[in-house]
Amino acid sequence: MALPMPPVDYSEPRSPHVYYPTQDFSPILTPEPSRQKRHLVLHVALFLATLGTSTFFYTVAFSGDDPFANPASLLSGLPFSLPLMFILLSHEMGHYLLARKHHVQATLPYFIPGFPTFGAFIRMRSLPADRRVLFDIGAAGPWAGVAATIPLLILGLSLSEVHPLSPLDGGLYLGDSLLFLGLTQLVLGVSGSEVSIMLHPIALAGWGGLFVTFLNLLPVGQLDGGHVVYSLVGRPHRWIARAFLVIMAVLGTRGWTGWFFWIGLLALLGVDHPPTRDFASSLDPRRKVYAWCTVGLLVLTFMPVPIAQIDPIDIPDMKKTQVAYTPDRPESKPQSPFPLVYQP
Repeated sequence: MALPMPPVDYSEPRSPHVYYPTQDFSPILTPEPSRQKRHLVLHVALFLATLGTSTFFYTVAFSGDDPFANPASLLSGLPFSLPLMFILLSHEMGHYLLARKHHVQATLPYFIPGFPTFGAFIRMRSLPADRRVLFDIGAAGPWAGVAATIPLLILGLSLSEVHPLSPLDGGLYLGDSLLFLGLTQLVLGVSGSEVSIMLHPIALAGWGGLFVTFLNLLPVGQLDGGHVVYSLVGRPHRWIARAFLVIMAVLGTRGWTGWFFWIGLLALLGVDHPPTRDFASSLDPRRKVYAWCTVGLLVLTFMPVPIAQIDPIDIPDMKKTQVAYTPDRPESKPQSPFPLVYQP
């Protein structure tokens, strides 16, 4: 049982460095048991549906099986879908548990089925009391998600296959982040720019966890990054959000066109962050350190070009003969496969 906080004298001038609890102590309204049961059924149904679409996606796109002809082939997609759902669930439960801790009304996670998924979200039915509460709820999700992602990514990379890098091979290439590069070097002792890594399904789910983390940490609107940056700087957040939209547009013209989808979605949902009930208070020194660490997490997980489709290179016979050794050309040391195979 939560006890009401003692009354506070608001007649004195406020300092931005002192914590002033809000005067609005709205009680948490508990839904009727029948409504709770219906909502729980909906959350479970969406979770199972998203698990199904994620499993179906991997089975068709990466295993090459036909689940309609052979339903048992869906089992090959579970090593991808189960870790991915665990990461998404960890992320959302981080938000949910911190909301409950601060007596903010919030729903259980709503999962969105897709191919593989459009993610998940929780709804806060009451405003956070101040920027401290907003930061705790906003930052808890990415940190919980990345804490679940890193062990799975390490396990998945240890099960992945390493092949020589060849420009003849086309396919779907996944972007690197600083964190992914570091873990690849740690586990496999190689760099993704030097070799071709065939990711194990668990590693692919871990990469998806990093992808979800950095998208949620974009400092725009009511994304997790928007919550964190607004709680850190307050109203100047609106200019940071707009500047970041410009950065996304530039990246879209130079690499991944998916940035334009996110620009449109964020413009539709809202670029500015709504104020908290008590916007005068600021973060305490400890939370400011955590906030900058969360900004650092965005830097570590950021991928300028998350996904790229590269077509195989068809080298004519004339081009292939150019790499052969001839007596009038001095013998050189072996180089990386790319310049040896293809000379434009």
